[in-house]
Amino acid sequence: MNNKTAYFFSLILGIQSIVAFSQKANFQVHLTPISVPSLGGIQSFAFAQHNGKWLLIGGRLDGLHQRQPFASFDLAGHNNQLIVVDPVTRQTWSKSISSLSSALQDHVKSTNAEFFQEGNTLYLVGGYGYSSAASDHTTFANLTAIDVSATINAVINNTSITSFFRQISDSKLQVTGGRLEKIYDTYYLVGGQKFIGRYNPMGPTHGPGFIQEYTNEIRKFTISDNGTSLSINHLGKLRDTNQLHRRDYNVTPQIMPNGQEGLTAFSGVFQKNADIPFLNCVNIDSNGYVPNNTFSQYYNHYHCANIPLYSNYYSEMSTIFFGGIAQYYDNSGVLTQDNNVPFVNTIARVTRDVGGNMAEYKLPVTMPSLLGAGSEFIPVTSIPRYHNGVIKLDSLSTDTTLVGYIFGGISSTAPNIFFSNTGTQSSASNQLFEVRIIKGNTYSLPELNKQSTGTLKLVVFPNPNNGIFNIHYTLTQPSSIVIRILSSDGKIISERTVKNMPTGKHSFSEEIQEIRASGIYLVQLKTDYESTTQRIILSR
Repeated sequence: MNNKTAYFFSLILGIQSIVAFSQKANFQVHLTPISVPSLGGIQSFAFAQHNGKWLLIGGRLDGLHQRQPFASFDLAGHNNQLIVVDPVTRQTWSKSISSLSSALQDHVKSTNAEFFQEGNTLYLVGGYGYSSAASDHTTFANLTAIDVSATINAVINNTSITSFFRQISDSKLQVTGGRLEKIYDTYYLVGGQKFIGRYNPMGPTHGPGFIQEYTNEIRKFTISDNGTSLSINHLGKLRDTNQLHRRDYNVTPQIMPNGQEGLTAFSGVFQKNADIPFLNCVNIDSNGYVPNNTFSQYYNHYHCANIPLYSNYYSEMSTIFFGGIAQYYDNSGVLTQDNNVPFVNTIARVTRDVGGNMAEYKLPVTMPSLLGAGSEFIPVTSIPRYHNGVIKLDSLSTDTTLVGYIFGGISSTAPNIFFSNTGTQSSASNQLFEVRIIKGNTYSLPELNKQSTGTLKLVVFPNPNNGIFNIHYTLTQPSSIVIRILSSDGKIISERTVKNMPTGKHSFSEEIQEIRASGIYLVQLKTDYESTTQRIILSR
């Protein structure tokens, strides 16, 4: 095959790939910032709603947690109020939780709790915070049931809230940073961890020390609740110490390709053998779970506001993710890897077609700043939705529809602040956005992230690095490979060729002596059947 023939062959393959993974249900997303003057910032909270008003519970009033154990998750940052918001009239009300018992107060003001609203009841599970009984930080082993409408009215009218909160304890609910969702009549507590003690970046055996145990599980149960007494019927668990070793991530209701309800666990942290996010996802239905290793999600790795939409006409499921934290971001059209996992402003969409194929698209709009981690999407309840909350895209009656709001989360002043964080580099956001879906608009299409559907699974680490490149990749068929290091303007600095590599996972490690200066470089991996390029950061 000559070079010209090879070029056209490659071009045809590229076009086929784009066609195969192009979304059919076309729509755009539009964000409108609105101001609620009396609304303060909050992140990693729980919410419920009734008659157009929101009830905000728990979470943190500050930004990214600090590194020092004495300052991390301090008491001053706990949200010890119940907050009610009317997004239409832009009014807010608040009430202290001090009238509740100590056990209820501690649980209600926890952060990263799992939650689910069932009718007029908000169920709050787990979460991390300070325990008065233990005189230390812990993950709570509680289920708290909250009467939503009565609590909202009590906050607005400044009357007693004590009769609207009920609580039981259960060690199997001692989880923080997981997600609580339902498939039909069964609750699924997916992933998360048990964390006891104060955070310490030096590890569990340094300083005050801590206990950290990932659940590695999907825990299934039902709740019996007659309005007075609460009980839990556990239905078993699904355990996987590799694929379910995830926390602080998005688990989102889905309509699966067979038309049934399900969930997808997107990305999350940290991989069992590496301090980097997962790139694959896990699909969950009433029959069990299946990891999808043919798809990679490069954007939006931590929990952020997200919207699930399903087109029955095209049998196409889409989930939109808004900002947050991720290992990758787009830099002038090149996928850029940063293993420090920075704050990002990317808005991306993952779409699953009727055959179960998934692909990631970067939307032509972004968050207005490094915003989104720990935020929530609060839907307008009047829009058409499936039983599990997925929006019925085909049933949106107008070209432009207000589908809900994005509120809260961490707002960061720079991508990487963790190692210099003194508490002033980020804050809990009080920004509120109206979210509209614009159907059938083709003036600015989302951009397919071709690597999301690729098979090479290229990972370069450490990144940033000092010139020693460790490269992991996967071959789905035997092939020769070419590994190139290029300058940011495309000049080849180093090239290595290895012939006849077998199928499977491979590693390449070498110090590139030709690189003299710090800066941005490109790593390109080419095989006989596929190629990929990623941007990396070098610091000498």
